[in-house]
Amino acid sequence: MTDVTHQISSVRRTVGSRTLEAGEARVVTISQTYDAPLDDLWDACTSAERIPRWFLPISGELRLHGRYQLEGNAGGTIERCDPPKSFAATWEYGGDVSGIEVRLTPEADGRTRFELEHVAHVDDERWAEFGPGAVGVGWDMGLLGLASHLAADGAGVAPEEAAAWLGSEEGRQFITLSSESWGEASVVAGTDPEAARAAVARTTAAYTGAPAA
Repeated sequence: MTDVTHQISSVRRTVGSRTLEAGEARVVTISQTYDAPLDDLWDACTSAERIPRWFLPISGELRLHGRYQLEGNAGGTIERCDPPKSFAATWEYGGDVSGIEVRLTPEADGRTRFELEHVAHVDDERWAEFGPGAVGVGWDMGLLGLASHLAADGAGVAPEEAAAWLGSEEGRQFITLSSESWGEASVVAGTDPEAARAAVARTTAAYTGAPAA
């Protein structure tokens, strides 16, 4: 499906925090530069027809203040939209409400950098158990899907094909490397290395179904 190590190394991951009115929130940021012009990448990220080709089936109204729903996953409200540069939306899943912001920045040679920031109030016990990889691995999968979509001249990957790949040895390797990379980002942000390693093991096990070491 893709060169796993190349995809993992092409992504930048950071972990931080932010003080909001409701209190301290965790911030997970992921970015990758694609060989695609700004307008095309914007269309891939905002078109109801293209989003299912690399992410998940989506319904609702993809416009300012519109509600959206990703099949089997999060839904929310589009709170801000500045085409073709950025949009922000709530991310509502399992009774929790967090926020995402996507920013697109043109770079040299017709390339564009995609950056996604996920801001959430996370229970301290849950964060200690799984760390940033709990959401970060999922976003890594999204960026992988987007890379495959753009490299295939707009073609998509069938859900059953993607599911089969994630269950393969290569897919498990991707999940493991993603989880480890988020652990490294967590340590850079100040997490105790031993605690970060334990969180990585639990996150990897949760995504792959393998027992935590």
